[in-house]
Amino acid sequence: MNNLRRRVVLMVFCVPKLGSVPFLTHKRHLGLGLSKKMSSSMENCHVDVQNKLEVVRPATEVYAQEAIEALKAGKVIAVPTDTLYGFACDACSLEAVSSIYEMKGRKHTSPLAICVGDVSHIQHFAVTEYLPHGLLDSLLPGPVTVILRRGESSALEKSLNPGLDSVGVRVPDCNFIRAVARGLGKAVALTSANLSGQPSSLCIKDFENLWNRCAYVYDGGALPSNGAGSTIVDLTLPGKYKILRPGSAREETLAILEKHSLVEEAPVI
Repeated sequence: MNNLRRRVVLMVFCVPKLGSVPFLTHKRHLGLGLSKKMSSSMENCHVDVQNKLEVVRPATEVYAQEAIEALKAGKVIAVPTDTLYGFACDACSLEAVSSIYEMKGRKHTSPLAICVGDVSHIQHFAVTEYLPHGLLDSLLPGPVTVILRRGESSALEKSLNPGLDSVGVRVPDCNFIRAVARGLGKAVALTSANLSGQPSSLCIKDFENLWNRCAYVYDGGALPSNGAGSTIVDLTLPGKYKILRPGSAREETLAILEKHSLVEEAPVI
């Protein structure tokens, strides 16, 4: 009996306390139960804890108001979308828009798209009356950028994409950026979170070198995307469409366009 008690005591004292094991050790053990793809994704997107404490926040409803206030203050933030990570700012802030061009090394002749919270908000920034009924609601929210006529009554500042009479509009299928756009009450300028000409970002570590240019970086995890970005479709001509970039939803977009009796714009010879 004494030997049995001695063995039990030894067993109890040999079991490590949960609090005594480093946090990363727990993650490593948990990773053993994940698929290789998921484990690799977690490892590739692992971010230094100290950096997280400084600028990185989870892309959750709790932090939406903080993001809204940053945009109102003319700051640039990084956000997840339904395709890629993007840099966002108040589209009506010339200073903030200039900051995005500078941090990306992007030519000012390359226009920025805008993001709104809901499809019904698009009419405040672009002309929609000539589009088939229900077309925008069928395409959006989703991984599609629609190019629309800007129109004289657009609420957009003239300083955004000067010289262009059209604008690219997104309503991503992503709750966080949509909540931020709704709360801002204005259009959000949105572009991919990377240096111009470099690969797109599918997790926040992909653009870690640009964190210091952002007020906050909102982490939505590794995005389940192929990196193709949104499908860009030009709808500026009544009854016609033109695919400018195939992106990640080309086939689905074509099916919707044809369902609404739009025909492909003939190429200019």
